[in-house]
Amino acid sequence: MKLILLSGGSGKRLWPLSNDARSKQFLKVLKNEKGQYESMVQRVFNQLRSLNLEKDTIIATSSTQVEMIKNQLGEGVTIISEPSRRDTFPAIALSIAYINDYLKADKDEIVAVLPVDPFVDTNFFNKVKDLEELIQTSNADLALIGIKPTFASEKYGYIAPKESTEEKYSLVDNFIEKPKQKIAEDLISRGALWNSGVFAFRVGYLEECLASYNIPLNYDFIYSNYENLVKTSFDYAVVEEAENIVVTKYEGYWKDLGTWNTLTEEMATSTLGIVNTLDTQNTHVINELGIPVSVMGLENVIIAASPDGILVTTKKESPKIKELMKDHTALPMYEERSWGNFKVIDFSKFGNHEVVTKYLNIIPGKNLSLHTHNSNFKNWTVINGEGILLINGVLKTLRKGDIIQIKGDEEHAVKAISKLEIIEVQQGDSLSNQHIEIIESSWMKMEEKIFASN
Repeated sequence: MKLILLSGGSGKRLWPLSNDARSKQFLKVLKNEKGQYESMVQRVFNQLRSLNLEKDTIIATSSTQVEMIKNQLGEGVTIISEPSRRDTFPAIALSIAYINDYLKADKDEIVAVLPVDPFVDTNFFNKVKDLEELIQTSNADLALIGIKPTFASEKYGYIAPKESTEEKYSLVDNFIEKPKQKIAEDLISRGALWNSGVFAFRVGYLEECLASYNIPLNYDFIYSNYENLVKTSFDYAVVEEAENIVVTKYEGYWKDLGTWNTLTEEMATSTLGIVNTLDTQNTHVINELGIPVSVMGLENVIIAASPDGILVTTKKESPKIKELMKDHTALPMYEERSWGNFKVIDFSKFGNHEVVTKYLNIIPGKNLSLHTHNSNFKNWTVINGEGILLINGVLKTLRKGDIIQIKGDEEHAVKAISKLEIIEVQQGDSLSNQHIEIIESSWMKMEEKIFASN
């Protein structure tokens, strides 16, 4: 059995901590058993690891999230990078083609697909494992996991089952998307379940579904024609068209941490960062800025401050942030990468000429790729640590206080020996749409090439 974790999101639902490059699943606001802060994706992957499922798991994501996934989960995780965002149907099609072509899966191989960020007990993933047997014994086209509702929610989809054929599962009658409360109450009284977004099927079944859209189960074809694939969800394209679907009920703890009010319910502390509070009740303050945020006399409020902006909202109104920010397209001011992270300190524009000032934090032993870009030039000022600079085939040692000017067309990379902190000032035309050409990512290969040429 293979697992596909869908890691998407436009970064609007938990703005300003989330952005186009750092969706909600990457926010380190939860605490693990050791008292360390972790993100939703780290929590889920650790749960899979505890059940020895991580080696059979791949993550389907957009190109903007690849670096952050590697930063949080390590280099060993298998990632399928979509050429562009085209919703869950194309993403799953590309992932299944990868499993078919590169992992040489049998047509009867069963694949389970689930979101990357459910907040659940580890036993939930045992239920995911059970889907393999459920597909085999029921001979269904699709098997789903439904959550036993705890209240009549209007924000979840519902699965309405037919009469149960066996204790382990029920046949699915139909799906109801985000009903009004009275309808939700009626659905629950008739045994309806929340739709967890988890489903399993055979590789061969999805091949048949793709054929109905004139799409062959071929990774190279799907990748090269990705922009031409129908932009729709897997639920609409496959699940709601299937005739033989079963659902199994999960009665353990499950929550979608997709809004500020649900996320803060699971946070171990009410404040993060430099925060001062006085006479506050049921108020959460998360501050990623280097300046203090002071809050007095507020109840049932969420305040979040990051380089991307500041949010002040009541908890009741917080789910509306996605709608408020739907047209927000500003440059992300904070991103995590496989080598560390960077924060935009300042962005200025003079006609077409732009100036971006960034703080770079490079992890010891990690490196930026050898690359060029379309800026006129950039200055690096080393403010802490030690590293090695590679520029135009020459290696140089970088130390605290060093100032380096790099032209955009010069091939350059840097590796941190100790924690390396750099202030970067970059100037050029249209930096917000910057083209970067990656030449080599492996530092070892860079050094091998240098030594071979000398």
